[in-house]
Amino acid sequence: MSEHKGSTVSITGHRHTVAEEPVTSVLEGGDIPVNKGDHEWNADEEVLASLGYKPEFKREFTLWSTFCVSFAVLGLLPSFASTLYYGMGYAGTAGMTWGWLVAMVGIQSIASSMAELCSSMPTSGGLYYAAAVLAPPGWGPLAAWLTGWSNWLGQVTAAPSVNYGTASMILAAASIQNASYVPTNYQVFLLTVLLMIIHSVMASFPTRWIAQVNSAGSTFNIIALVIVIIIIPAACDRTAHGLSKFNPSSDVWGTIYDGTDFAPGVSVLMSFVSVIWTMSGYDSPFHLAEECSNANVASPRAIFLTSAMGGTFGWFLQLVVAYTVVDITAVLESDLGQPFAAYLNDILPQKIVIAVLSLTIIAGFAMGQGCMIAASRVTFAYARDDVFPLSRIWSHVNTYTRTPVNAVWLNSLVGTLCLLLIFGGELAIGAIFSIGACAAFVAFTIPIVIRVFFVGNRFRPGPWNLGRASIPIGAVGSAFVTLMVPILCLPSVTGRNLDPASMNWTALCYGAPMLGAVVWWVVDARKWFKGPKVNVEHLMLGRGGEVIEGKVVEGQVRGVSEGEVKGVGL
Repeated sequence: MSEHKGSTVSITGHRHTVAEEPVTSVLEGGDIPVNKGDHEWNADEEVLASLGYKPEFKREFTLWSTFCVSFAVLGLLPSFASTLYYGMGYAGTAGMTWGWLVAMVGIQSIASSMAELCSSMPTSGGLYYAAAVLAPPGWGPLAAWLTGWSNWLGQVTAAPSVNYGTASMILAAASIQNASYVPTNYQVFLLTVLLMIIHSVMASFPTRWIAQVNSAGSTFNIIALVIVIIIIPAACDRTAHGLSKFNPSSDVWGTIYDGTDFAPGVSVLMSFVSVIWTMSGYDSPFHLAEECSNANVASPRAIFLTSAMGGTFGWFLQLVVAYTVVDITAVLESDLGQPFAAYLNDILPQKIVIAVLSLTIIAGFAMGQGCMIAASRVTFAYARDDVFPLSRIWSHVNTYTRTPVNAVWLNSLVGTLCLLLIFGGELAIGAIFSIGACAAFVAFTIPIVIRVFFVGNRFRPGPWNLGRASIPIGAVGSAFVTLMVPILCLPSVTGRNLDPASMNWTALCYGAPMLGAVVWWVVDARKWFKGPKVNVEHLMLGRGGEVIEGKVVEGQVRGVSEGEVKGVGL
């Protein structure tokens, strides 16, 4: 790990200074970045330079606006509505109540460990950078490669999955208004693509505009969530079905719905796909760190708060639905094609159903926008290090907006292609939810596993850290993901009931691209991919304090035989 001591080094008559920064860097120990710009680095720029990168974005995100993007990506209300089919359908109300609490123990552990890594390495590369730096000698590039591709798969499927859920709710609202209308697959597809295009245009705008829009969207998300949590139990009319106002607690907490062919305990674990996918957006502050002021404190705080607040409010929403649902089977099999809309239609007057759906749709729109922004920053960061074919194109920062516009539209194209799964049926398109959950948590966990089991107490924490609890918390999170990844790939039916239409396609849709990435690594990428590439010029301290100047051109160190920047930093 590099430890920059705030040294002042003179070369060709100029003085180059980097303040002492608590960072874990890809630069070799003793390397000092060189400031050849027109102004002195501020604190955030010094931290970024210590990580090996020059500033390319305007730092117009604050703790609040960063949290807003993250909470918008989390999108509790639209996320819950989009994944109700799995949360309620696999294990019923038991999976929604105590199942959510069990899942949140593992999820909050992952979020806390990620926040600690972010404080030590606040760069857009995020988990990918952390995996490269923390891995044992010689393994950094491979760790970065696997983390990067898994994280990108999770990011690139986020916006299409969110927009698919939003489009489905819009058309379900139309069905409620006009009982003779039944949405078709091509209508869902076209509406979802339209949302993708709108979000791509919005994500291409300047950072300040994006921050303001997302602050408004996240504020609306929070307000809408509180309104829905209050209005559903207040306006619930279960008595029209000859039932009590609420379901008895013994049924809510103790009855596991027979939604899979597996044992009840496994069904509860399978229902966690709803929790995991809903709670997988808290990594966004990591990827926005280069656009956030006071990033090594504000960004990890935003990660931790997003997960903690999301978990709490999400559980309240789960309780509300669990205590008011009338007939789970009817909700899952409704002609409306959207379980949340069907659930609302069972217990609320039509005008209130439309009102709640409208709030959810607007919140879903804001969520899709946040997902598009976060994904574009991930794509930019990886393209900056030549992870993708034609990386030079995708890593270009628009000279007018100062945002990675090309990366936005690459993600939009890939996401639109993923939406073709709509024509394969409900379970086929459902794979993009499982892919997002599986891919994201694998990427989240790789650097945490390395930090816990390979680095241990040698880890250099940033200003926001977990102290002595760091390793135990990281171990809990790692164990949770190790358990859940195979569970996320299980189909809901087995034996003779299993056919292509009821198959869980997650293993194929996630496994095939990852297998392709592994094959690419073995055949070719290992020869040229060395992990994160720095793009600042830096000074390397040779034997006896000799100062050598390392020229960096587009991430390549030139003219120094033993000064190559490595993807390993211990």
